[in-house]
Amino acid sequence: MKKSLVISGSGGQGVMSAGIMIAQTAVAAGKYATFLPEYGPEQRGGSAKCTVVVNDSEIISPLMAKCDTLITMNEQSYKKFGASLKSGGILIANTSRVLSEITREDITAVKVPADDIAVELGSIKCANIILIGALIGADAGIITEEAMLASLEAKFGSKKKEVLELNKAALAKGIEYGKNAKA
Repeated sequence: MKKSLVISGSGGQGVMSAGIMIAQTAVAAGKYATFLPEYGPEQRGGSAKCTVVVNDSEIISPLMAKCDTLITMNEQSYKKFGASLKSGGILIANTSRVLSEITREDITAVKVPADDIAVELGSIKCANIILIGALIGADAGIITEEAMLASLEAKFGSKKKEVLELNKAALAKGIEYGKNAKA
């Protein structure tokens, strides 16, 4: 089944890293995936957006009018891309930075204070992994927990054990938030 995801935020928040990791995880699990990055003109701190499409069969085009799932990492990206989410879709908002009230009643809103959780865990750099966890917990149908854990192992397994454990803990926290939103 074809699923589309937009991840948006500002440069330095791990938007592109999250998108690449989700696409690679889907491919490793036997699916087809596309990753389409969009950058603002700034080197750091400017807008960042990527689109990931995952499907069981070949993907003809990574472009779509509206997405099934939207991850917004800051207020600016929520305001800019919130309307691009399909009715019935899933919004995952980093409420550490998305301060607007989420009023749409035709979507599932997963509110995750990802920056705050990341700081509690020990590194702001894992906020994007927390939001990927929320994506999995909300059952968006894009990647599975098992596949993502394997990707984390492949990406961080050769680094210090603490880095891998931090990212596993971040993923688990995000999954918890995603599951609670669907309950």
